[in-house]
Amino acid sequence: MKPCKNLSDVFESVEKGETLYGVVPIENSIEGSVNQTYDLFLEYDLKVCGEIILKIVHCLIAHPGTGLNSIKMVYSHPQALAQCRKFLEKLGYKLISTFDTAGSVKMIKEEGLKNAAAIASERAAQIYGMDVLVKEIGDTLNNYTRFFVLSKQDFPYSGEDKTSIIFSVKSIPGALYHILEEFAIRNINLTKIESRPTKRTPWEYNFYLDFEGHRTEEKCREALKAIENKTLFVKVLGSYKAAIENSGLNF
Repeated sequence: MKPCKNLSDVFESVEKGETLYGVVPIENSIEGSVNQTYDLFLEYDLKVCGEIILKIVHCLIAHPGTGLNSIKMVYSHPQALAQCRKFLEKLGYKLISTFDTAGSVKMIKEEGLKNAAAIASERAAQIYGMDVLVKEIGDTLNNYTRFFVLSKQDFPYSGEDKTSIIFSVKSIPGALYHILEEFAIRNINLTKIESRPTKRTPWEYNFYLDFEGHRTEEKCREALKAIENKTLFVKVLGSYKAAIENSGLNF
């Protein structure tokens, strides 16, 4: 296992062959899409070969014997801090952003910060021999994060697949409708559509689309072929076995 400080490092590691797979967050049920991940798919020629859906249970973690009253500051990833906003505001701790939740637990242990805590999973506390002071501190209990597994190849047909693509359309009336129509007439279920600025021309967008089925299935092949002439470009990110809740690695 190779930890990375940022998302681009994960893509870089897989592209250079330093690791066979990389795991990156793509969306959270509370905070929404992870836009940087979407943007990186345009910079790197990697495939999505799997997905993971995990329930996120945030815990306040500190050195053994530490009391809530002795904590002055809390470390964690910015999204974890945001997802525990109500709990943290009530206690008035100083909040310090880091690049990783579990890494925050490791850091306060190694640096001996007895007046600090971290927000991470209960598993992180177990790994580093720390105490969970308060469990389930998130503002919303139904908190799930979806991850993509990156590789140089996607996953073969399994019968329970999804496919992700990126495309851009011409600026004409009905352009997006005519793309989506190709999936509708073939009875292909769309599970997500997201738009992101192209960053080249103001008010132009790329669309990120997930649909049920494998890119090698006949109806999916036909749909992808049909939209080629209706898009400015289309890129298949990959086909992969659809995950279930708390699935772990599903590839």
